[in-house]
Amino acid sequence: MTAGPLIGISTYAESGVRWGVWRLDAALLPAGYPRLVQRAGGLAAMLPPDAPERAAATVARLDGLVVAGGPDVEPVRYGAEPGPRTGPPARTRDAWELALIEAALDRRIPLLGICRGMQLLNVALGGTLVQHIDGHAEVPGVFGHHPVKPVPGTLYGGIAPEQTSVPTYHHQAVDRLGRNLIPSAYAEDGTVEAIELPTPAWALGVQWHPEMGEDTRVMQALINATQPLPAGK
Repeated sequence: MTAGPLIGISTYAESGVRWGVWRLDAALLPAGYPRLVQRAGGLAAMLPPDAPERAAATVARLDGLVVAGGPDVEPVRYGAEPGPRTGPPARTRDAWELALIEAALDRRIPLLGICRGMQLLNVALGGTLVQHIDGHAEVPGVFGHHPVKPVPGTLYGGIAPEQTSVPTYHHQAVDRLGRNLIPSAYAEDGTVEAIELPTPAWALGVQWHPEMGEDTRVMQALINATQPLPAGK
């Protein structure tokens, strides 16, 4: 039985987290992320925030990278002032994950951005965000569902060619696309739900939360992208 590719997943960094008798600062991650990696045949490794200059060495040890969901990206990262509905900044995490994305793109390590991770991929390549939209996070702390329609001929369109109902929870979205990024799925209201870089890079961002559903195809595609192509392909 092979071990499977090593997939790094960025984490939250939270203060005063409680478990058992403890109340301590913690690097944490919803269990759905590593479970999804494991179900798709990979080994999951948590990547807590670190010094950005260590990102390249970190990515060099990975076969693939997942940038997880989480707090709003600080608007200064894309040249904007915070809106009234934008959450507090997570500057250490922003800096670390942007450095991870840059390192993965430089080394052509397969990269999947989930929710915040998709937004950071867009920002890393010079794009901007809409700081608040309605209808994609109806009840605080509860994931909703809505359909997304793939764009034919794209990477995501090849992974899931049909319209699919996905777990969703976000209030920000892609506005202006970053360099070379193309949209590869939309919600019914026109919100961009997936973005990607054309080949030869393998970089995909999805606005929804595949770790909260049963569909493993997006993660399976990341796992497959870590495998070398047979000779002549």
